[in-house]
Amino acid sequence: MMKRLFLATLLAVTCIVAASAQSVVVTYLHGKQRCITCTSIERLTKEVINEHFANEVKAGKVKLKVVDISTAEGKKLAKDYRITWSSLFVENTAMRTDLTRTGFQYAKKQPAVFKKKLKAEIDTLLKKQK
Repeated sequence: MMKRLFLATLLAVTCIVAASAQSVVVTYLHGKQRCITCTSIERLTKEVINEHFANEVKAGKVKLKVVDISTAEGKKLAKDYRITWSSLFVENTAMRTDLTRTGFQYAKKQPAVFKKKLKAEIDTLLKKQK
């Protein structure tokens, strides 16, 4: 009986820890020299996260990483992501969505469209974690 109780408790704790470790990570990788669109993607991404996901950031459910791929850390990430230029990814432990094309298509001339699409992707991945 004690063994079953111990195993059940261990399983419950493991599930709680695993669930809390999951988060949606928004990663924006950029080069040293940046164009207007590149800086717009970063600025708008930060706006979306600050405006819509502040509570999730505080709870550790949403994280933002902005990395210069010309640095040592950035070069390693660029290799891991298999990219050679500015890129935007939204991911959790189960999937990764590349929003680079969306960023370059909308960030400069249709920022509201970009923000809506980015928010929708983050929402989708947050829901899949539950």
